[in-house]
Formats: sequence, structure tokens, C-alpha cells
Amino acid sequence: MQKFVYEYATKVYFGEGAAKEHLAAAVSGYGERVMLAYGGGSVKKNGIYDEVKQILEAAGKKVTDFNEIMSNPTYAKVQEGANLAKKENIDFILAVGGGSVIDCCKIVAAQAKTDKDLWEMEMTDHQFPSDALPMGAIVTAFGTGAEMNGGAVITNEEKVIKAGMAAAAPRFAILDPAYTASVPKMQVISGAFDTLSHAMETYFGNSDQDNVSDEVALAIMKNTVVNMKRLMGNVDDMQARGNLMWDSAMAENGILKVGRVTDFQAHQLEHQLGAYTDCNHGQGLAVLHPAYYRHIVKDAEEKFTRLAKEVFGAETAKAGVEALADFIKACGLPTKMGELKSKVEITPEVLRKVANTCNVIKCGPRELSRDEIYDILMECM
Repeated sequence: MQKFVYEYATKVYFGEGAAKEHLAAAVSGYGERVMLAYGGGSVKKNGIYDEVKQILEAAGKKVTDFNEIMSNPTYAKVQEGANLAKKENIDFILAVGGGSVIDCCKIVAAQAKTDKDLWEMEMTDHQFPSDALPMGAIVTAFGTGAEMNGGAVITNEEKVIKAGMAAAAPRFAILDPAYTASVPKMQVISGAFDTLSHAMETYFGNSDQDNVSDEVALAIMKNTVVNMKRLMGNVDDMQARGNLMWDSAMAENGILKVGRVTDFQAHQLEHQLGAYTDCNHGQGLAVLHPAYYRHIVKDAEEKFTRLAKEVFGAETAKAGVEALADFIKACGLPTKMGELKSKVEITPEVLRKVANTCNVIKCGPRELSRDEIYDILMECM
């Protein structure tokens, strides 16, 4: 184990009725003016918006809406939210949605407290925000684990880059499995695969053989696979949704990462693929993971073998990779680029651009060259 300092930034309220029971008290110390942020309007159709707004207003809060936050949120949307927060003198931001809404609000919270351009500040000057508006999260679609960390992924359309940024961690998160009831089956499965990817990417980073995080990561992977299978049989299984909701948080609240380095090469490939295509994040990962793992399986054969046995019941490293590919197909997730919903036609020329611009991880089982990255992408065509 490497040296580390670990502290929870987020208080979690988990279970059915958590918002009704805890939200008023959770926001009580943060001022009167609350920005209520959400996506395309599903929270209004399913009643979550009305419930949350009523709780806030009953607690004496003045509510300002910030809506239409898209999947794969853009940096332009961040600036819109930050400008609104400044104009309305917002005291607290409440993100109600999945990872896209929460990630967008994390950057809004930081951008609202500085006149510097946050992208240039972080990406060019390598300086990071020291102040942010306080915020909380109510999760309505799980998978990213965004509710329990201070990182966020944003697409800069002008630069054609989708990248992680340091931002504000939610002060609290409300996780009610019932709030995910209206989320379509494929969106639930796609989000859950993102959770599985987070645990796998952490597991395959360089670490000592006795690293305790590996034990926890394997347990999260196994539980995620088991409950994804349960949801494939019954999408209304609230116990399975609850397990996956907590798996999602556990995979990205830092517990799996303490005392070790991580891989996350598949995520870097998908982020840049998403910058060019705007594809669904979890589905992009589903397409990429088997191809990437076929390239590196010999470089971490012992770890792949252990994952194969403990998560998929396979006997060898290569069999485990193929078991993962079979599981992806059985879940109905895309297995080829052509199955992804994309804003552009995915051509070899587009994939060459992705390969040439994506971030290359140096601490995975093996560092990839740009040409090998292109080969991996082309194998997914």
C-alpha cells in the first residue's frame, strides 16, 4: 500500500423516502437561494421535481431552476449555469439527476466563485479551484458515482475534448432506489456497466499483490454483475437497484483507489470517442472494454485470472475476457461502434482522430501507443 490521506466529503442518506426524511435538514444551513438543477424534464414527469421543490419551499428556500442539462454536459452549459448562479446570488446548488447533471453542477459550483476561465485554469495553468458554492445531489440515475467525489467529466465542444476536471464535491447525497423507478431498462444497465468499468479500471492499475483495495473491487464487480443479471430478469427489482446504486457510489468514492494507482485507459478512450460522437458513456465503455482487454490480458495475467474466477466463474485470464464480452452481449449492450447512437458517422478517419487525441495512461498494465489505440478502436468497428 502507498501512503494516503482519505476523508469522506459527502454525507449519504440512503433508502426509500430519504428526501422526505432528510432533505430539509440537509439544506438548512446553506442560505436562502437554491439553484435546483436537472436535465430534460423527466423529473417533472415522474413527480420528483414537485416533491423536491415543495420540500425546499417548505424549508423557506427561494428556488431558481437550472434545467436542460444534457447527457455528456458541455462546457458552454457549465458557463450558463455559473452565470445564472452569479446573477441570482445563489447560496446552494442542488443537482437532481444522474452523473451528467451532478458533474455539470460540480463545475458550475467552482466556476461561480471565480472570474477565471476554469478550463484554462486547470488544463493550461494546472491550477485548481480552492473555493466553490456548496452543493448537494439527489441521484435519480446511478452508475457514475458522481455523487461522492469532487471530479467531473465535461465536453469542451470548441476544443473537441471530453475530460475530467477537479471541482466541488457534494456536501450530501440522497440515494433513494425508488427515484430510479422510471429510468428505462437500457439506461439502468448502461449506468451499471459504468460502475463495473470503474471497479475494473481501478483493479487493473499497478498495485501490490496484497492491496486491500483489490479485494473490495472484486466484491463490487461481482455484486454489480449479479444485480445487473437480476435487473435483466426484472427491471422493477428495487433491491437490485438499491444494491447497484450503492455499488456505483462505492466504486467512485475513493475507497477502491486509496494506497494505489489506477488504470482508466478504457475511460480515456471512451471520453475522447464521446467528444467526437456524443455516444452514451456506459455503452461506449461496453464496446471498448473487451477489445482493450484482449490487448493487455498477457500483461496482467494473474489479475485477469483472478477476476475471471471470482466475478465470472471462468478458469483462465483469456476466458474471463470472453466471459465479459458474452455478459455485455447478454445484457443487450452494444458490442460494435455501429450500434452506438452517434451525432456523426463513426469512420476510420474519426477513430484516427480519437486515437491521436485521447489521453494515454502510463500506469496501467502496459502503456499503449497511438497506433495500438487505433487498432483497438478499429477492432470495435
